Amino acid sequence: MLFAALSNWTSELHWSMYVLILLHLAIQVGLCLRVVMRRLSVGESLSWILVVFGFPVVGPLAYLLMGELRLGHRRARRFVELFPPIREWLNELPERHQVRWAEMGLECEPLSRLAELSLGLPTLPGNQLELIDSWEEVFQRLIDDIDHAESTCHLEFYIWHLGGVVDEVAAALIRAAQRGVTCRVLVDALGSRRFLASTQAEAMGDAGVQLESALPGGLLRMPFVRLDLRMHRKIVVIDGKIAYTGSLNLVDPRYFKRDAGVGQWVDAMTRMQGPAVEALAITFLADWYVESDSRLEDLRETGGASAQPKCGEAAVQVLPSGPAYRTESIEQVLIMAVYAARRELVLTTPYFVPSEALRMALESAARRGVKVILILPAHVDSKLVRYASQAFKGDLLRAGVRVANFDGGLLHTKSVTVDGKISLFGSLNLDPRSFRLNFEISLAIYDYEFTKRLRALQQRYIDQSELMDLETWSARPQRQKLAENCARLLGPLL
Repeated sequence: MLFAALSNWTSELHWSMYVLILLHLAIQVGLCLRVVMRRLSVGESLSWILVVFGFPVVGPLAYLLMGELRLGHRRARRFVELFPPIREWLNELPERHQVRWAEMGLECEPLSRLAELSLGLPTLPGNQLELIDSWEEVFQRLIDDIDHAESTCHLEFYIWHLGGVVDEVAAALIRAAQRGVTCRVLVDALGSRRFLASTQAEAMGDAGVQLESALPGGLLRMPFVRLDLRMHRKIVVIDGKIAYTGSLNLVDPRYFKRDAGVGQWVDAMTRMQGPAVEALAITFLADWYVESDSRLEDLRETGGASAQPKCGEAAVQVLPSGPAYRTESIEQVLIMAVYAARRELVLTTPYFVPSEALRMALESAARRGVKVILILPAHVDSKLVRYASQAFKGDLLRAGVRVANFDGGLLHTKSVTVDGKISLFGSLNLDPRSFRLNFEISLAIYDYEFTKRLRALQQRYIDQSELMDLETWSARPQRQKLAENCARLLGPLL
């Protein structure tokens, strides 16, 4: 009798296992059909299919948590509410400012038109831009601008890291709030989680500084909100008259990630005055509206986003991008800029995991005689990204792209210069995460003088770099090649 009972239990266990296996297989097939029907890029689709089928249980779970662009019901609703009034607001901008494209080169107007149709903001002439490549000067200027603010101080950053000169920025905001200036600070909930839980944030709130966290997560929100969608923008707008943007988070490089083994982070920012400041102010207010309970009418009245007079010669187009926009828009702008190059194309980025389209654009530019220089940090703080990035370098070198490994720290500046005429500058990395998952901010700058200054900065980076050699590169160990090629398969998901 005992043997019969044990036999029945074993039989039932086998049937249960069969049912679980069939259920798991059905889930895998269902998720793969979902991937196919979403019409993602071929590389991204194949990568997800590989993950779903190649890693039982873990693969399907990874897709359910990170495969869909879920912003959350409330946030998605706020975005839908936001677009009509913001579109009306933006339509007023080109009526006040007309660009003389004939003076800027044939390549500029088509690129601007594509960016405006894709991302919604027009090119605005008459701006004054200062390129600041010293983090000490950035903070000095920022604190001084906050201390002289009269109406509003708006700051938006991915990372607010406690310590060093960042504490002086907090003190300046407290002083501004105490004298009646409206201070709003929007930081990413994950990137700035320690700051949000700190006594410094509490003191700022007590002084009247308004604090909001962008894209908050948590275990209970995981089924409804994709947790790796991040607010990666860096924006400062003071009184609606002065703006900063670029790659520098609110961190003191002397204290930030000292144990990562990559050296100090190297960044650049631009300080801007003129009509394009209004476009950055609108971008900030839109983000604040989505993440807060504010009314858009109130923000428009008190947000400090007002028409600014011309005070320079640079034509600037503000390019916000992220999951709330068409996901391929900013990549299309970048690829068009690459194809527009005729003489020289120089790019800097800390994280380089190109799509097939971007890789092909870079290789074809080099093969048609454009001098293409890609400047990357010699060491980055992500091992998987480092391996995936390495896998593409051989193809680029064989096509004639010059790859420079910067050895003066973690080069974090994100910049592109095209033929000394056009600059792309901001927070956008050259990887799938920045193109599709992060909320980013970039500037397209159609100006010889600014591009000349940015190209000089890029040259200083090149002077601190070692150019890669294809023969030496090809001789690296086979185990390293295998690791890089495996990481390359996951590149579209990084």
